[in-house]
Amino acid sequence: MSPTLTTKLQPGTPAPDFTLQDAQGRETALADYRGKNVIVYFYPKAATPGCTTEACDFRDSLASLQGKGYEVIGISPDAPEALAGFTGAFGLTFPLLSDPDHAVALAYGAWGEKLVNGEITEGIVRSTVVLDPEGNVVLAQYQVKADGHVAALKEALGI
Repeated sequence: MSPTLTTKLQPGTPAPDFTLQDAQGRETALADYRGKNVIVYFYPKAATPGCTTEACDFRDSLASLQGKGYEVIGISPDAPEALAGFTGAFGLTFPLLSDPDHAVALAYGAWGEKLVNGEITEGIVRSTVVLDPEGNVVLAQYQVKADGHVAALKEALGI
């Protein structure tokens, strides 16, 4: 397997635009969020232990994040049907988007080699990118840990 090289986003640069399907198969575009601060987080697979921990942390913190003007979007390679099951099973109240060909993850620097159970594989690198209302990167964090990530993110954002 030849590694796919991705470039990590840097603060102050424009975030790549995207349009992806949500859990109901509706198209959602980053442009829909212009005028708002947006937290875009990438996770490997719906309903797995780490991804569930992270999603539930975002769900439980959503009111405080929105109270400070932040919207949350989760992105994974999962199909909309899997996202619908994940959303329903855990009462997730923010959009989860399907990036089946991982093109958006690549554009955001959230795709690459990672160590899983002692093996190097290629896939989603758990990442979070915070955008300002104009769509510029404010903060980009890569290889984050699922447990405690939202609390650390809120601290970094002064929330």
